[in-house]
Amino acid sequence: MKKLYVKEIRIEGSANWEKAEFAEFPNLKPTSTAISLRVPNSVLARLKVQAHRRGMPYQSFIKSVLAAAVERR
Repeated sequence: MKKLYVKEIRIEGSANWEKAEFAEFPNLKPTSTAISLRVPNSVLARLKVQAHRRGMPYQSFIKSVLAAAVERR
């Protein structure tokens, strides 16, 4: 179970970490699922180049390419 920090943020200054507490969110569900996918090296290399040209991480770029392909169908 992940533990997240609860923090107090003051507008006039930085956060007061001395008052930070651990919080648990037992009903929090992940919004995505990790998968394993075999892709030819040449395809992955081209995807990485295209992602770099767009200034984004290649895994995020692959997700956007997949989402666009699904939307078109």
